Amino acid sequence: MSEAVLSAVDLHKRYRQGPLDVSVLHGVNLDIRAGESVAVVGASGSGKSSLMHLLAGLDAPTQGHVEWSGERLSSWGLAELGRRRNLHLGFVFQFHHLLPELDAVDNVAIPLWIRRVPTALARQQALEALQQVGLGQRSAHRPAELSGGERQRVALARAMVTRPACLLADEPTGNLDRDTAQDMFGLLLNLCDQQGTALVMVTHDETLAARCDRLLRLQHGQLEE
Repeated sequence: MSEAVLSAVDLHKRYRQGPLDVSVLHGVNLDIRAGESVAVVGASGSGKSSLMHLLAGLDAPTQGHVEWSGERLSSWGLAELGRRRNLHLGFVFQFHHLLPELDAVDNVAIPLWIRRVPTALARQQALEALQQVGLGQRSAHRPAELSGGERQRVALARAMVTRPACLLADEPTGNLDRDTAQDMFGLLLNLCDQQGTALVMVTHDETLAARCDRLLRLQHGQLEE
């Protein structure tokens, strides 16, 4: 069996809300292997977004730890964590988070610029990523000139342009109509399969979740297969 590209070990998360101590995760354990797709479903407020933030290193657990390819996030400072995140992870959210002043190719190139890839090479790789999602001919268009489905495909190209070990997708089709969502998700699965990228997706859509290799349900603060 291949090494886990992302692991959660006995994750607990509590939040202070005034006098209240709210516990959302109670001992979550998870191993994500290279190339596999995993869907996480659960009721609103069950802790799905909290789990994703912990897996991404955007928040720290109250107890337990997260590992990327066997290395603990807690062993790095903020700068190193940010550098490793850029190398290891890709992100797609419910909202595309594209910069309105940039065209599609420059939006996709942003993670490469963060890596200090030379501008011409970054734009070439970004254009290739756009072609993979069927938007090569729209590379010079800004977000306002694209449909909702096209914007989300640009966001997918941006997430995959660095060929990450793992893609974290938080409700990636939540703002799309049914047919567009199915097409977008099929594209996402195909890209991950081509690149050997693991996928962890939070979704309310159980028909999409059923297309993943594994479906996990988060309830009462724990993951159940």
